[in-house]
Amino acid sequence: MTDMQGQLSHKQARRRHHWRRDLVELAALFTAVAVADGLSNLVAHGPDGPFLLVASAVALIATAAFHTWWAHRHSHAPPLPDTGDAGDTDGPATDGDSGSDRARRETALWRMRTTVRDEPGSLAALCTALAGHRVDILTLQTHPLADGTVDEFLLRMPAELSGAELARAVSVAGGHDTWTERADAHDLVDAPTRVLGLATRTALDAAELPLALRQLLGRCTIHSLPAVSLTGRPTGETAPVEGVLESTTMRLRDPNGGTITIDRPHLPFTPTEFARARALVELDARLGPRVPRSEDVLTLPEGNEITVRRADQSDIEAAKAMHERCSDRTLGLRYHGPVADADRYLGHLLSPRYGRTLAVQTASGRLVALGHLLWDGDETEVAVLVEDSWQRRGIGSELLRRLADLAVEARCDSVYAVTQASNTGMVAAMRGLGLPLDYQVEEGTLVVTARLDKTAAPTSSAGRRGGFEQR
Repeated sequence: MTDMQGQLSHKQARRRHHWRRDLVELAALFTAVAVADGLSNLVAHGPDGPFLLVASAVALIATAAFHTWWAHRHSHAPPLPDTGDAGDTDGPATDGDSGSDRARRETALWRMRTTVRDEPGSLAALCTALAGHRVDILTLQTHPLADGTVDEFLLRMPAELSGAELARAVSVAGGHDTWTERADAHDLVDAPTRVLGLATRTALDAAELPLALRQLLGRCTIHSLPAVSLTGRPTGETAPVEGVLESTTMRLRDPNGGTITIDRPHLPFTPTEFARARALVELDARLGPRVPRSEDVLTLPEGNEITVRRADQSDIEAAKAMHERCSDRTLGLRYHGPVADADRYLGHLLSPRYGRTLAVQTASGRLVALGHLLWDGDETEVAVLVEDSWQRRGIGSELLRRLADLAVEARCDSVYAVTQASNTGMVAAMRGLGLPLDYQVEEGTLVVTARLDKTAAPTSSAGRRGGFEQR
């Protein structure tokens, strides 16, 4: 807006001074004609005509040289401010407004959401307040409510301006219930493009639904509660087909039965966000169970080939057969409960609704290991089970590396493993990730948390680190 006003003022200034310049040029033309007529009369009728002609030529050359020197000296001088009526031209720029200073100024990306009255001029007042603090509006979304409008901004503002100062400026301009948070480059994607990308990921992989919901709604906690417990008893968890929105909580019907509950205590959900989340869940329900079919064939150090692939509920019977070949100690270290209940967990673990599962099978097709990446609210758990006769061959470490890579792709901050303090194999595999680890021990239960490096390249594609050859 400022640039348009400046251009308009310059155009007005040019129109204002145009008639003055024309008048000066017309006067100069008449003067030149009069001087030329006088000189021609002197040359034709006076005794010193040739002398006067030479003198006039010298004077003309001298005048032309002086004009050239003067124009060259003052060609880059700024125009003098007009002293006429207000608004003739812009005043001289100050040092703080120079383009070089603006280029050197450090900025930061912020997300802001505030509620304003649904009346003309409310958004204009808000934008004016932001402009007063040199805040650039990159994107804007509006969410109409019954008693106002929620405006969501992506802002680029001076680094020295804090979120609290921004909130105070917005409050003065009429905004209330203001929320601010630092943003990153991922937020530069406009909302329709982001939603389409999340829908594509959900369509390709049923395990992406919780991740898509989390990326769509920001920092939130997602719980998927089944309609039937592991023992086969109804849990009573149901939700209406159209879902329920209650301020900071929304409940949606899980396509597999039960309820998906999403909580965001720090920021109420808007009807627009609720509609987008419900559309993703409906898309997942229409497409049904699906898992990407991809396989990696690896060669163990002793020469045996194994295949690592995604697993789903079609592998339940093969997984039960592997349980029968595992010792009670191996099952106890994995499931932390009665060994007889191990089979009951498989329906939950192999469901793409609760995470991603990797299966390892031999050349004959026998399942010998499972690795799970489980969505646990706003945290992520990793777990590995390897059949006794296939342990100590690097399979567990390879599965953990691949699960960590999947967690990085899902933009998780960390993963944790729950085991017993005596399970040295699991501890060694977690240490083999090469990531910062935190240990917590309570009554013999060990929780190892690995903080993920989102900037690191995936490592599972280079299976040779664990002694494997990939084909």
